[in-house]
Amino acid sequence: MKVLILAGGFGTRLGEETMLKPKPMVEIGSYPILWHIMKIYHHFGFDDFVILCGYKSCVIKDFFLNYYTRHSDITVDMRDNSLKIHRNICEPWTVTLLETGLNTMTGSRIKKARKYVGDNPFMLTYGDGVSDVDISEVVKCHKSAGKFITMTAVQPSARWGNLAFDKDGNIVSFQEKPTGDNSWINGGFFVCQPEVFDFIPDGESVVWEKEPLGALLSAGQMNVYKHKGFWHPMDMLRDKEMLNRLWNEGKAPWKTWKD
Repeated sequence: MKVLILAGGFGTRLGEETMLKPKPMVEIGSYPILWHIMKIYHHFGFDDFVILCGYKSCVIKDFFLNYYTRHSDITVDMRDNSLKIHRNICEPWTVTLLETGLNTMTGSRIKKARKYVGDNPFMLTYGDGVSDVDISEVVKCHKSAGKFITMTAVQPSARWGNLAFDKDGNIVSFQEKPTGDNSWINGGFFVCQPEVFDFIPDGESVVWEKEPLGALLSAGQMNVYKHKGFWHPMDMLRDKEMLNRLWNEGKAPWKTWKD
């Protein structure tokens, strides 16, 4: 099953770094968040990716074009410019880098991948969020539901801690960044039937979360998988700093794979 990853947005809320690279290429540790997302899928046996590129796609292409040599021992013979690979420790991935247009919206980007997906089920996620979600369980839930699409729902943590007071103004409890107000939101990590493409109108301005998902909902074709574990997007600079801190301290919940 192919995995489509949306990686074409501008990521302006991350500041100056995204003036030089697309948001999915912003690093956690020494690897782009895009790589971390692919490692999550790889852990569950999914290694066939279609990256939906747009803004500064050349940065994503350069990363994958050079990935093989960056992670191998090599000898370069300067006399004839020949290259010998001694040791390859790269992941067994197949990566299709699809140009979807600079200003194309998310739904329209997805529809452009139809020629690579064909009439097969596929997975889809955003290129800026990590999670310890069990992908195999999402697929299992999707198959048992028999709907056109399964969305992974998550409960994000609150930005601030909660305080509770008694009638005299004394603090009686404090919870640091609890789960939000018990509401569920779209966490990505979709599993889709090929019929989903028929719910995406033609054009370049179709927003995935509006017309397509709305039409699928109206048709009674949306299933949900509730993930109660870790999920976090890289929306702001503080998100990047938090994710990097977890990674550098060896406490990254989404790192379910072995080195």
